[in-house]
Amino acid sequence: MKILLLEDDFTLSKEISAFFRSKEFECFPYYDGALLLKKYSPYEYDLIVLDINVPGKNGIDVCKGIREIDKKTPILMLTAFSEIEDKLASFDNGADDYLVKPFHFEELFARILSLLRRKEIPQQTQQKITIQDLEILEDEMKIYRSGIEIKLTPKEFKLILILAHAKGKVVSKQFIAEKLWDYHIETNQNTIEVYINFLRKKIDKDHDIKLLHTKIGYGYYLNDQE
Repeated sequence: MKILLLEDDFTLSKEISAFFRSKEFECFPYYDGALLLKKYSPYEYDLIVLDINVPGKNGIDVCKGIREIDKKTPILMLTAFSEIEDKLASFDNGADDYLVKPFHFEELFARILSLLRRKEIPQQTQQKITIQDLEILEDEMKIYRSGIEIKLTPKEFKLILILAHAKGKVVSKQFIAEKLWDYHIETNQNTIEVYINFLRKKIDKDHDIKLLHTKIGYGYYLNDQE
């Protein structure tokens, strides 16, 4: 397995690289975000670990740049901060997971294994999902309502897919958290509420028929019937 690492702390980078090698993973360290992005080749690595606060370009900008040419390689963000804004910015720009410093290397490794397992699971996709006048093109990662394309962030798109695949059934916050982040913590449940509000504004705000609903105390569902 090949891991791409962006970390400007030389000592920490060296320690993480040594830890990965002890797990029989190859590690390719960078210390500057702009340099990494300049040399990045799509799908060359199995997983990417990006520190947010680095010289050149910060990790969020690097994540965004990678996602413009590489939609599938898992990305895990590292930061010394735990503010919700940093988390949302990471997820909105295509990150798959988020780990706050300081952390145990074994926790980092567990997160990486989880992302790699998800990557290896064959995805049984549908060409198109239709709910009333909402169309979801799963393979193309595009969504339309009344023929007009709606721009979603990667995490928003994953969330609407989870709801669409439930076929009108209520989906709990815990289930959504496990599918979006592969683990369950309270912060992610709070973040889900934020994403649900984002989706409502984008898919329902300008339409008389509302598709995204809440069943209080249970979760959320996507349906053209109240």
